[in-house]
Amino acid sequence: MPSATLNGVTIAYDDIAPAGPVQRTVLLLHGFASNRNEGWRRTGWYGAFERRGIRTIALDQRGHGESVKSHDPADYTRANLAADAVALLDSLGVGRCEVFGYSMGTRTALQMALDAPDRIGHLMLGGIGGKLFDPPRPGAADAMKQAMATDDPETIDQPFLKSFRQFADEQGEDRQALAAMSAAQNPAWDRDALARLPMPVLVVAGARDELAGDPDELARLFPHGKGVSLPGCDHFSAIPHASLKATVFDFLDGLLDDDFPPFE
Repeated sequence: MPSATLNGVTIAYDDIAPAGPVQRTVLLLHGFASNRNEGWRRTGWYGAFERRGIRTIALDQRGHGESVKSHDPADYTRANLAADAVALLDSLGVGRCEVFGYSMGTRTALQMALDAPDRIGHLMLGGIGGKLFDPPRPGAADAMKQAMATDDPETIDQPFLKSFRQFADEQGEDRQALAAMSAAQNPAWDRDALARLPMPVLVVAGARDELAGDPDELARLFPHGKGVSLPGCDHFSAIPHASLKATVFDFLDGLLDDDFPPFE
C-alpha cells in the first residue's frame, strides 16, 4: 500500500502509470463512504485511463479506505481535504493535472480549484448539480452522523441514509470517522469565486440523480462550463457506467464544445 505523510496525517494512494508514454495525469477524488478501490478501480476507471495513456493518481480521502481515521470533525474540513490532495501532487512531483471528483469528491475538487487553480487543467465534477447551493436541510448533517454512528442500522428510517450506511458497512469503513466527517463545519460556497475559475469544467450527473440536481444549472456558473445529464443513471449507478466514461473522455478530447481546449 503506497502511503505518504501529508499535513501531518497518513494518506494512502495509488499512482499508476500506463504501459506506454504518459499523455496526461489525472487525480481522482472518491465520494463519501467510498474509497479509491471501490470508487475507481472496481468501477473500471483505472483501466480506462490506462488505456488512454493517462497516469492515474487516486487517494483515500481522510476517514476513508486505508488513510487516517480521525474522530474529530475539525479534521474533515474541505480546506483540509483539498490541502491533502495538493500535498500529494507535490510529493509525487506533479505540477498541473486533470482532476475528477465524484459526489463528496467534487467538493474537494472545487476547493482545490479555488485554492490552487494553476494546478488543474480540466476539472470534472460528477454526481453533482444545482443542488450544490441548496441550504442544508435542518437536521440533515446530524441525521447522517447518527446513521453512521448507530449500532443498529434498522433504526435508520430514511432510505437515502440507509443506503449510505449499507455502502459504508459493505466497504468496512470506520463508521465513527464517517460520523465525524458528517459533522464537519464548512463555509458556504462563494459563487463569485467559483464564477472566476479559469479552467474548463464538466458537470455531469445521472438524469435520475435526486441528490445532484440539474448539471446545467451548476455548469452555467463557470466561464467554461459544460453540463451533461446521463439518461437512466442515478447517483450510484452513474459512476461505473460507460456513458460517464464516454462523457469524461469526450470532454478531455474537446469534443463537447468548441470553446474547450482539446486534450493533448
